[in-house]
Amino acid sequence: MGGSTSVQVPKANYSKDIRKLLSAYQATMPDVLSFEQQFRPQFQGLNLGDISAFLQGAGGQQGIFGIGQQATQQSQEQLAAARQAELQSMQQQAGMARGVSQALSPEQAGVVGASTSEAMRARQSSYGLNPQEQREATQAAREAFGARGMLGSNASVAGEVLNREQSLFRKRQEAAQAEQQAFNMAGQFYTQPGFSMLGSQPLSYQTGQQQLGLGLGAIGAGTPQLFSPDAALNLGAVQRQNQLNASMANAQASAARSAGIANAIGSIGGSVAKLGFQMIK
Repeated sequence: MGGSTSVQVPKANYSKDIRKLLSAYQATMPDVLSFEQQFRPQFQGLNLGDISAFLQGAGGQQGIFGIGQQATQQSQEQLAAARQAELQSMQQQAGMARGVSQALSPEQAGVVGASTSEAMRARQSSYGLNPQEQREATQAAREAFGARGMLGSNASVAGEVLNREQSLFRKRQEAAQAEQQAFNMAGQFYTQPGFSMLGSQPLSYQTGQQQLGLGLGAIGAGTPQLFSPDAALNLGAVQRQNQLNASMANAQASAARSAGIANAIGSIGGSVAKLGFQMIK
């Protein structure tokens, strides 16, 4: 009498679950369509009104357009202020960075300084010819034309002028090369390490970017979904779980009843045995 009661777990039948849901849709679809035809215009009007109020504002409150414009303006102001402060900080620290480079390598700093001085001297010298250079240019032209018996001719005078201009052109080329060399050396020794120390990519570029995202996706337009297989499968799973719970409850109740009956029988048997023993005495 105290035998165990087995619990049968319901088997999943997905096709049956989906057919049940489809049958329910088929039975109620005429009423759903009638309801949609009657009230959809009113619902759409309310929805469009909500969207318009959300975008344009309502009740004295700004809408998403106004808030977005205000947030954009504030973000731009914050970016400008942060950028200005950062540039000022970098400008103040530029001397410190230059001093660090000079302290790390005085020898290289000396070479850079000498190159800069030479470039300045070459540029100053390229503005004209000194007396010695003028004599050399004039003498070279006179010797060339004197050898041809044309000394003092118009061609000889033009040759002297041309020689002086060529001398100036060479000096300007030398000055440009010296300046380019000084610029490259200063860039390698000061500018590039300085940008690395000060931060070549300012963090102010990223300030306020999150404020520009205002959640326009929240406006999502809801569309009715007439059929969802997932909904049918979920409903079937819930139904089977309810069946399993009921079966387990019944099994527990049956086991409890069986245990109660067995205890009652044991009590009766003990009483009978006791009564018979007393009668024998």
